Amino acid sequence: MPVLFSWPFWSSKLLKNNPLGQKYTAQRNNHYLQARTYKVRSMNKQTVKLPSLTQVFIALGIFLALAFSFTAKLDLPIQLALYIGWFVIMALGIKLGHDYKSLETAATKGIANGLGAVLILLAVGALVGTWIAGGIVPTIIYYGLKAIHPSIFLLATMLICSMTALATGTSWGAAGTAGIAMMGIGQGLGIPAPMTAGAVLSGCYFGDKMSPLSDSVILASSMSNVEIVEHIKGMLPIALISYIITGILFTGVGIHYAGNVDMSQVESVIVAMDQQFVISPFSFVPVVIVLALLALRLPSFPVISLGSLLGIIWAVMVQDMDPLVAFNTAWAPFSIDSGVDFIDAILNRGGMSSMLGSVAVIIFGLGFGGLLDKVGVLQTIAKIFEKRVNSAGSLSVSTIATAFLGNVFGSAMYVSLILTPKICAKNYDRLGYQRKNLSRNAEFGGTLTSGMVPWSDNGIYMASILGVATFSYAPFMWLSFVCIIVTIVSSYMGWFVDRCPPTVVADEATEESQLEATQGQQQTA
Repeated sequence: MPVLFSWPFWSSKLLKNNPLGQKYTAQRNNHYLQARTYKVRSMNKQTVKLPSLTQVFIALGIFLALAFSFTAKLDLPIQLALYIGWFVIMALGIKLGHDYKSLETAATKGIANGLGAVLILLAVGALVGTWIAGGIVPTIIYYGLKAIHPSIFLLATMLICSMTALATGTSWGAAGTAGIAMMGIGQGLGIPAPMTAGAVLSGCYFGDKMSPLSDSVILASSMSNVEIVEHIKGMLPIALISYIITGILFTGVGIHYAGNVDMSQVESVIVAMDQQFVISPFSFVPVVIVLALLALRLPSFPVISLGSLLGIIWAVMVQDMDPLVAFNTAWAPFSIDSGVDFIDAILNRGGMSSMLGSVAVIIFGLGFGGLLDKVGVLQTIAKIFEKRVNSAGSLSVSTIATAFLGNVFGSAMYVSLILTPKICAKNYDRLGYQRKNLSRNAEFGGTLTSGMVPWSDNGIYMASILGVATFSYAPFMWLSFVCIIVTIVSSYMGWFVDRCPPTVVADEATEESQLEATQGQQQTA
């Protein structure tokens, strides 16, 4: 039959030219689009799912095997292991129903969230190079060797670094100033560098987590819905007990090493410093300025950059260095040939360029953490703990373990402190324990272990600044181990545990509504 006489032809003409027909056509198209959208969303709900426990163990097992074999066996950089790890997690995500674009976006968002750490790392590299060139670090080492007795050196290191971090609210700032100086003094006294680094980090992390100015304190308390003052009060008893125990341990070891110190080597270091640099108390001025500005809660990046500028000025004005050479130490490592190998090993370092390898690790690590969060790896791991949590002790163990895994697989302390309260909060509400127990355990498990992971932001930074490999200094982070042990033991004994009425019903309803809203946003995106 010719098209002219067919009913579909005339019906389409009538619908197009008639107002009622146009309205009908619009409604029909709208219903079709709604049905299509609902079908697509239903398909997304069916296809995107959390990984199984077996899938998580296989994926993370591959990554850990790569990380260990590359660094310990094949002498390959950890950056390559993280790079390959991206594709391992992406493959898992695609198998679970995620599209590549959403996974790539998750990785880039993870990187973007941690770029502040990259800026600070570069700024500290410039600070170290310029402060050595300006004679600031040599001056601190010079007076430290003269003033501190070997028997109390490790204890003094922990005290000085903890006070610096407490006043400034930053473990990174404390390690980049007081920590560097104490490492030089320790090497001059003949104390093993990994042990000195352990004392530095014990002090830095104690001061960081007890300071109301600290980012980690603010993050852990806010994510747990706890006031900062209550959060610090909740940590204080266990932190002080652990601090005293750690101080006793470092004192005992310091007394042991005091008898083995070669004072002639100490004197040779003092003489060499005096010959190579202009040593003056005036060189403490940049240190005071930087610490004061950090204590005033000014942003770390511009403050540390200002410290680098002061280092250049001191190099030109005090050390009589050529301005261009002094300025170049902000980028290239400071170089000196003193004729004393020990002095050269301490001082030939610094500069932004020396941090570029660490920057690459942070970028790959943050992207890896973003992928893990997107795929839901940590949520699957948390379900294992949830089934076994039935007391304050098991709550502490599960929270600390989750926070540590956040550092291992999230590659950044902030990832750990954000995800851990989200994952573990309902267990505290279900069993009737106050949220300040949650914030304390998340802080201990997240902050105190962040420097133990070689590919995390803290592990990279501390190893770069202190000049000691992460696996070398980690066994001497005694405050971290003591604090975690005391926390777990006291929780099982019922000490320092605050109760409240269980609120699981309300919380579960809230979490379900939040989950539905989040899923809706993800599907819309």
